[in-house]
Amino acid sequence: MITVTEATATAGALKRLSDEGVSIWLDDLSRRRIESGGLAGLVATRNVVGVTTNPSIFQAAIGSGVGYEEQLADLAVRGVTVDEAVRMMTTADVRAAADVLRPVYEASGGRDGRVSIEVDPRLAHDTQATVAEARQLAWLVDRPNVMIKIPATKAGLPAITEVIGAGISVNVTLIFSLERYREVTDAYLAGLEKARAAGLGLSAIHSVASFFVSRVDSEIDKRLTLLGTDEALALKGRAALANARLAYEAYEQVFDGERWQALEGAGANRQRPLWASTGVKDPAYKDTLYVDELVAPGTVNTMPEATLKAVADHGDVRGDTVTGGYDRARADLAAVERLGIAYDEVVRQLEDEGVAKFEVAWQDLLDAVTKSLNSKGVDAE
Repeated sequence: MITVTEATATAGALKRLSDEGVSIWLDDLSRRRIESGGLAGLVATRNVVGVTTNPSIFQAAIGSGVGYEEQLADLAVRGVTVDEAVRMMTTADVRAAADVLRPVYEASGGRDGRVSIEVDPRLAHDTQATVAEARQLAWLVDRPNVMIKIPATKAGLPAITEVIGAGISVNVTLIFSLERYREVTDAYLAGLEKARAAGLGLSAIHSVASFFVSRVDSEIDKRLTLLGTDEALALKGRAALANARLAYEAYEQVFDGERWQALEGAGANRQRPLWASTGVKDPAYKDTLYVDELVAPGTVNTMPEATLKAVADHGDVRGDTVTGGYDRARADLAAVERLGIAYDEVVRQLEDEGVAKFEVAWQDLLDAVTKSLNSKGVDAE
């Protein structure tokens, strides 16, 4: 049982994070979490103001079957395709979560209270199919606080512009490189310009740019360990933070320019950086590393529940830990490059792997749902 003192301390670390201008989003969703009141509880007691999902999250939730039995039975009786079944289940969960977060959405003027759902990862390299899927998902969920996740692949960039231009809020995902991040912000601004030209109100359009963190360290640390020199080992655990901090510097530059100012004058909202993949992969690192060291105003940190609990318990929220670190960040990435670890090659590999991992998770989900539909179809007969 949590005492009053413990509850106050728990609320304190997360509240300090929120007070610093960081929106706390949960990187997880399941029907059990919604129906049990667990999600509402995190909103009420843990400063959670948004939810992100991805194919891996849905594979874990729906693949277990828990909470989905009745809907699966109904879908089996109707004889729907597995793709339709998956979309009916995932959009139902996102819709229900969006209803839980609706008061936050209203109170924040649409800034938070958001729930994200991703386009089919198999469409990551098909611009027009991504646009069509994004429109379909927005229609299926039918909630103003939904965000459609579009991967930051080369094909995804024009899709972002088209979807934003249609007035649909977007969570851009799988960003690993600084160059790609700048391309994402450009795609967002182009979308806002397209929406304005179409006569759409810009104030209702929101976006976040999900910049992945821990995977950068995982890959670069592996290469540093193989080098094994004192200089290489001293750089472990520094590349991901450096990369993210320089992304925030780029954010400040983009949203201080004349192009942005013209859109801001028309009511546009900034595309906030979102720190994704913030669960620590290396047990040698503090489990709140990618939260404590990425505190900056106007950002989002989406955390798996284990990280959320760790921050509540022993997070070290000590103010802005980003904007004063740009020179150090550049020096750290330059030092990695000097050791022969090519930044461009690493981030390209991570993007390719990120798309591939989500494709595998999606296929695993399709396979699990196919098995369930076939089983329930036989039972129904």
